[in-house]
Amino acid sequence: MSCVALVPAAGSGSRVAGAQPKQYAAIAGRPMLWHAVAAVCRDPIETVFVVLAPGDTAFKSCDWGAFGGRLQPLYCGGETRRDSVYNGLVAAMAEVDADDWVLVHDAARPCLPAADLARLVEECRGDEIGGILALPVSDTVKRAGKDEGGAQRVAGTEDRSQLWLAQTPQMFRAALLAEALSRAKPTVTDESAAIEQMGLRPRLVLGSRENLKVTYLEDLAIAEAILSHR
Repeated sequence: MSCVALVPAAGSGSRVAGAQPKQYAAIAGRPMLWHAVAAVCRDPIETVFVVLAPGDTAFKSCDWGAFGGRLQPLYCGGETRRDSVYNGLVAAMAEVDADDWVLVHDAARPCLPAADLARLVEECRGDEIGGILALPVSDTVKRAGKDEGGAQRVAGTEDRSQLWLAQTPQMFRAALLAEALSRAKPTVTDESAAIEQMGLRPRLVLGSRENLKVTYLEDLAIAEAILSHR
């Protein structure tokens, strides 16, 4: 059974990169998307599908030669993450079998360690459902509520012992993931949530703090420091 990766990169968020989509923000001299692709373009991943917005013009201006024929852009991104991943799966089905593993990875996670990827594949290949990289919550978690004046107040403290922070890649068989996404609510924010809505329980595989998601401007400096240290 084969493994492929799918990187949804159709977003237009500008909290990091200003006028350009954040996946093209520069880190260590290359677009963030380049590093995210490089992180999953290694064995046993055979092909990396990058799902782009139909009007994306930036992708072709970048040098993707390092990945040879293993990288395939798909210009079928949708309005939401769920739409982009589902559209990408449908477009890739000519080259992907129903039982093949699909690893969906965030374009905004450029620092995925090779060891994390290997651990995810190793632990999920024998699993009937699949799983995700995640980290146990280490901070104290507060539930918020507003008072009569509209100010945010602490409404309670959660039991963090059962809480994990979801990361990517998230690894599921192609047919199962396509079915889950076709049924999922548009508001799902990751593939695991779509699988969960089918009554299934994905495996939690320990990730690492290096696999941060670049969300704010200061995250670019942290990601660059991690990549430079390597």
